[in-house]
Amino acid sequence: MINLKLNVKLLFLVKIFLIYFFICVNSYADNSKTLNNLIVLGIDEAPIKIKVFSSLTCPHCASFHLNVVPEIKKRYIDIGKVQLIFIDFPLDKVAFNASILLNCIDQKQQISFLDNIYKSQPEWTLGSNIDEINNNLKKTVKIFGIDSKQFDKCLNDDTIGDRILIGRMDGEKKYSINSTPTIVINEKKLKGSTNLKNIIKKIEKLI
Repeated sequence: MINLKLNVKLLFLVKIFLIYFFICVNSYADNSKTLNNLIVLGIDEAPIKIKVFSSLTCPHCASFHLNVVPEIKKRYIDIGKVQLIFIDFPLDKVAFNASILLNCIDQKQQISFLDNIYKSQPEWTLGSNIDEINNNLKKTVKIFGIDSKQFDKCLNDDTIGDRILIGRMDGEKKYSINSTPTIVINEKKLKGSTNLKNIIKKIEKLI
């Protein structure tokens, strides 16, 4: 299992390197590629913008999404003070595949997809190889109307995949991201813990 994770991560990092090399050679990485199809909670007019960089296989990201996000929504998003912007920062091939599926479905379903994928994370991420994990993932996303044919089509969508990787590299470069979840509040990277108490403290200073 350890060797599988190492091999999957290595192959994924090689892919990122190749995409980065292609970008450098062709100089085509612009903001329009990363700003399309944003997944958000809250109104655009909210004075406080919080970017959440996360990997769908990261247990800490799951905890943040399931425990912290609902509280932020109740306290600040529902009254128009905060907008949450979810940005994919996959740490491995498995998370990358899940991110592609997230970006392949209708925008109205994406928050529900995140809720579901994080709740079921311990189950669908189990497997002795990438094919087993993909089969688990395939079962998980059926409730969003993704059948086997659509599943394979989504995973082979290079436009979505490249956009995710470009967004990941932009985040890494701009905010020096080296772990997930990473929280950026009004373009300033949150220091310290990503727990609710620390985030509330930062939000209250900006209100």
